[in-house]
This record gives sequence, structure tokens and C-alpha cells, in this order.
Amino acid sequence: MKAKNRSQISADGSAVKAESVASLRPPAQIATRARRFRLDDALPPLILTPAMIASIIFVYAFIAITIWVSLSKWGTLRMDLNLREPFGFTYQQMFAMPRWHASLRNMFVFTTLFLIGSIFFGLLLAMLLDRKLIGHSILRNVFLFPYALSFIVTGIAWRWIFNPETGINLLFDGLGINHLITSMGGPPFKPGWTTDPSVLFSINDWLGNIFPAVKDMSIQLGIPVALIPVVIAAAWQLTGFSMAMYIAGMATISPELREAARIDGANEFQIYTNVIMPLLRPVTVSTAIILGHVSLKIFDLIFAMTGSGPGFATDVPGIFVFDQTFKATKYNLGAAASVVMLFLVSLVIVPYLWSNLRKR
Repeated sequence: MKAKNRSQISADGSAVKAESVASLRPPAQIATRARRFRLDDALPPLILTPAMIASIIFVYAFIAITIWVSLSKWGTLRMDLNLREPFGFTYQQMFAMPRWHASLRNMFVFTTLFLIGSIFFGLLLAMLLDRKLIGHSILRNVFLFPYALSFIVTGIAWRWIFNPETGINLLFDGLGINHLITSMGGPPFKPGWTTDPSVLFSINDWLGNIFPAVKDMSIQLGIPVALIPVVIAAAWQLTGFSMAMYIAGMATISPELREAARIDGANEFQIYTNVIMPLLRPVTVSTAIILGHVSLKIFDLIFAMTGSGPGFATDVPGIFVFDQTFKATKYNLGAAASVVMLFLVSLVIVPYLWSNLRKR
């Protein structure tokens, strides 16, 4: 039979049955290939299994435990994992707290201002560096350097800068701004910065005409003054990341598109606004999602810079969770706030991931 198969190969030169070819191979070679195939099939599960087990235990199991604790009676140092009655009463208690209202307000205000500042200035710096100015390679590293710092370092540095007594107010005195304002009949310009509990642009009365319950709220819906320095510090650190994203996006745009726009008579400003910026829309969305995820769970920057602030003017859910869990030892209340934070982050991340999966 083997001789017959060999004669078929020499006569035809091409058409040979698979079993005839297999019969020509040595048994050792066939066994080696079979073992290799089995190893290739078994290797991916072996590599992924430890990571999957770690994810199940340290991510999903801990999420389930946190949800259970938020529904339990564990509100003291003594562990009590029995369900609290009525069901979900901890969440009702939390959403009735004025401090939690202030935390949610500050989180939304901080996220909005932080995203606007980081994306706007990141795009502006990317456009300036795209013009290949003198020293643009050095400036790119300088602008990106703050992103390499930790939020703790940034918070401490900017806390010194916005100190009402020894910080930026001394610069105003040195520049003569206070003297200029007082000479014109105005009060001295000495803002409290992180110690000012006032709220700008309060919308309680306007919103109360639409939702009457807003008029009974114990907090003012607006922009807390003490939160503005925190936004500046966060935007200063993450603007470099936004700039890097836009520079990477501009590098993918073909130079022929710019040249075609110049031939059509467009100036440089029109090229950026009508050609480059529309093409950078996916970069903008990705940057907003990443920075939004960072801002919704912000903790260390605010903890190092202001804490909960005057009148909870800089309090955010991350600070709320820390205080309720480790200071007040109300573990169910801290867990409930953590679950709400997870839900808010999921509202940002899950639709983005789902959209990408559908496109693929």
C-alpha cells in the first residue's frame, strides 16, 4: 500500500489523499504533532485561569460583599451581616443626608469643570505643539510632566499655593493688585480660596419653580468657591494626558488633507476647526470617558488638598466613603456610598465599552 501511494505521488505530483500522506509520516512525528496541538489548546486556559480566579475573588466577589454589607445592620465596630429592615433602609438614610447631597453636587460640578478645562487646554496645547514651534519637543515633555506626579503630591503643592495667608494672595500683594483695587474704592482682594464656603450661581430658586422639592433642600445648587482651586489643580495635572491623546490623534491625520484644504483656500484656523477637529471626535470621546472615570472616583487629590472642605464645599463620594467607613465606623453607610459610586462609574464606562464591542 505504501509503494502504491508513492507511485501515485510520482505520477500525479499534486493530488494525494490525506490518509496516504499521513501514512508516509513516521509514527514519532505524528505523535509529536498531536502533543503540540494538545498543548496549544491547553495553554491559553492555563495562562488565563489564575487571572480569572483572581478577578472573580478580588473584584466580583468583593462587589457582592459590598452590596450585602450596604444592606446589612453593620453600622458599628461589631460585625452584623443580618439584613436591615426595611430592605434598603441604609440607602434611604444616605439620600436623606445633607452631606450626601453636597457630595453629589460637588462631584457633578467637579466633573463638568474638570472635563471642560482638561480637554480644552489639552487640545489647545496639542494644536500649538502641532505647529512645530521652537522648542516644541522640550515643551511637550514639560507639559506632560505633571501627569507623572501622584495626586497626593499635586494636592499638597496646590494647597500651599492656595493658602489664603501665604499662597497666591502674596503674589497679588507683590503685583500691587490689592493696592490698585483699594485705590479705586473697592475692598482688598483677599479671597479665601479653599476656606470659602460660599456657592456661586445658585440655581435653587430657578430650579425650584420646576421642581418644588428643590426649595426645601439644605444645600445650594451651584459652584462652591472652595471647589474651584481643586478643579484647577486636577486640570493642571491631567491636561498633559489630554494633550498627549490629541497629539497622537493628529499624527494619524494624513498631511494630504491639510494640503487639500489649503488649496481650497482655507486658512490655518479653518483647517483646525473644519478638518482636524471633526476627525479628532473619537479622541475627544475616549479622553472624556477616561477623565470622567477619574473624576467620578476622585479621592486622593481632594483628601490631600482640602478634605471635605468648609461646610462640605469640597466633599465628594470618595471622601464620604472614607469618613463613614474609617472614622464613623458606619460600614453599611460607607458600603452604600461605594455601590452608588460604582453605579455612576458604570453609567460612563459600560455604554462606551458596549459601543466599541458592537462596532467590532
